[in-house]
Amino acid sequence: MLDFGQPMGGIMQIAFIVPDINAAIAEYMPRLSCGPWFVVEHFPLYEAQYRGAPTELDITLALSFSGSMCFELIQQNNWSTPSVYTEVQQKRGWGFHHFAIASGDFDADVEKYKALGHDMALYGVAGVGARAAYMDTSDALPGMIELIEMTDKTEAFFAMMKSAAEDWDGSDPVRVLTG
Repeated sequence: MLDFGQPMGGIMQIAFIVPDINAAIAEYMPRLSCGPWFVVEHFPLYEAQYRGAPTELDITLALSFSGSMCFELIQQNNWSTPSVYTEVQQKRGWGFHHFAIASGDFDADVEKYKALGHDMALYGVAGVGARAAYMDTSDALPGMIELIEMTDKTEAFFAMMKSAAEDWDGSDPVRVLTG
């Protein structure tokens, strides 16, 4: 069991694309009974590739926990740049985008989804050095699967947010994190 309560290889996050992160937080917080929200503006995603080609993706993320489940809101800041977010929004509109899975063997998990016939739609390395890949499972599931490489730093980041949510008294509901 990971420090934030989910099993390795299990769904650890449900993510949604939104046009306005602050408005979405205001709507999601009371309805999902989760908080505080941790916001990362201009989330650093190094070596980013969209469908195999380099991309200059600019996104803002907001993350929160309800129990052991992480909720993620994603706002793309450079909407004219093609991405996994713009393609889903153009097909289905705003809302659910992907499930995230905690990956203990990132390369093997990527290969597993490729063997099942799912292309890698997005790849990047987060600021903490962990890799992430969105596998396009939208032909079989209601959205994509994001594989998040679980390193000590990644696990500690999610555990910090879960811990903040456990005893949250409603104060300081939006906490902006800096690089």
